[in-house]
Amino acid sequence: MSRARSVVAVALVVAVLVAPDAVTDLTPAAFVRIPLELLVAAAVLLALRGRARRIAAVVFGLALGVLTVLRLFDLGFSAVLDRPFDPLNDAGLLKGGVDFVRSSSGSAAAVGTVVGAVLLGLAVSAAVTAAVLRTAHVVTAHPTPSRRIVALGTVAWVVFALLGTQAAGLPVASRDAATLAATHVGQIGADLTDHREFQAAAAADAYRSTPGPELLTALRGKDVVLVYVESYGRSALTDPTLDTLLDGAGLPARSAFLTSPTVGGGSWLAHSTLESGVWIDNQARFDDLGATGRTTLATAFRRAGWDTAAVQPGTTSGFPDADFYGYDQVLDAHHLGYAGPNFSFATMPDQYTLTTFQDRLRAPGHAPLMAELTLVSSHAPWTPLPTLLPWAQVGDGSGYASMSGPSLAPQAILTTDPAVVRANYLASIRYSLATLISYLQTYGGPDLVTIVVGDHQPAPVATGNDPNRDVPVTIVAHDPAVLDATAGWGWEPGLRPSAQAPVWGMDTFRDRFLRAFGPRPLQ
Repeated sequence: MSRARSVVAVALVVAVLVAPDAVTDLTPAAFVRIPLELLVAAAVLLALRGRARRIAAVVFGLALGVLTVLRLFDLGFSAVLDRPFDPLNDAGLLKGGVDFVRSSSGSAAAVGTVVGAVLLGLAVSAAVTAAVLRTAHVVTAHPTPSRRIVALGTVAWVVFALLGTQAAGLPVASRDAATLAATHVGQIGADLTDHREFQAAAAADAYRSTPGPELLTALRGKDVVLVYVESYGRSALTDPTLDTLLDGAGLPARSAFLTSPTVGGGSWLAHSTLESGVWIDNQARFDDLGATGRTTLATAFRRAGWDTAAVQPGTTSGFPDADFYGYDQVLDAHHLGYAGPNFSFATMPDQYTLTTFQDRLRAPGHAPLMAELTLVSSHAPWTPLPTLLPWAQVGDGSGYASMSGPSLAPQAILTTDPAVVRANYLASIRYSLATLISYLQTYGGPDLVTIVVGDHQPAPVATGNDPNRDVPVTIVAHDPAVLDATAGWGWEPGLRPSAQAPVWGMDTFRDRFLRAFGPRPLQ
């Protein structure tokens, strides 16, 4: 039994040292590698004696336990957000993940997820630390064979490193744990530098002092609606049925792509980037943005005399920064009057959101309006979905009761067949876009300008691990003068940009939009 525990302990230590930090690399062959860190630790333990050896073993164990927890975070973030975990900046994203679970599966599931994650982290850290201590005992209790194994392992490691030998696309001569530690330590310094760079970028605001009467002069008298379609990324445009929907809409439009600062989640990072004109790719930048005093798109419209509003069916806990972003009023999930069922994360169908927006904010005789709307039916896990109703039958939403099915747990997209996840994702995008197109066909006119943009690509499981971060962006306007004002952009006609359409950084949109529809900014 003692020997079996020792074998398990050594195997666990080797496994956590060579484990990849990306889900796509998790194959059995990835664990058939030689960890440099184990060779170094064993050599150190063999060189030390007495109390110093015991202290070193404990330090190695605790360090590897912490690194293992960080690696688990990296695996989770790579699966959903296609990047590693940032300990300093990702607290807000973790909170967003908990909110996602709460919206999809209820408060009890959210609490259970948090408690389970904490217990899992403690258990993993304790198990790894215990395995390291057991491995240290094995090494020091058998010094002669241990020295031979370390010597042979070191020679093999050097040879494999020089030859560049790989297993499952990863180097057999592994130093992954050391690289992981160095990366996360280095991230702290990078985050501090990023804070200074962000402050400088945010301070350079070309429209901070532009008087309202000089802003957006080419859009006077029009309603301007900025519509975010959740998870609408470039990868969705590979769906041939979506081509038919977009090409057959018959709406005057121009389209291109924007590169989003995020993927798989963190929609608020994309929203704030587009609206503020500064790159917001982490939570720290987002938290600092409100104190910069930058002119957002809605602020510019409000300064120019428009009424402004945000319609956010996915927001369930208020919008404390509404004034910074320039919104006179906010209609969140609690203020939209929906009486129907949730559709997993989606608190209400997109058609209900658009109906309520039309009834409350675009009633006959309303003042010119600039509004931001977020359509959330295409939010993961992308099932169940409502169907499109005649607009006159939407009512208070109670008619959707027969369409709702059991809500999937958020993690379901990671354990379901990727082909099924992809099909559900594309179906949700088709629903959201079909609903929006129907709205524009029903309620559009010469006094409505609509900007349709995806916030980010979906999680890698839905894109086939496509690293591209581009999202479609479209401006729809029946008044030809509006589209003529964008002629210098080089955008393509129609609702569907081709693969060769222009690609802008999402942070460049604000300035180009304000410049196209008003005088150049004061310098």
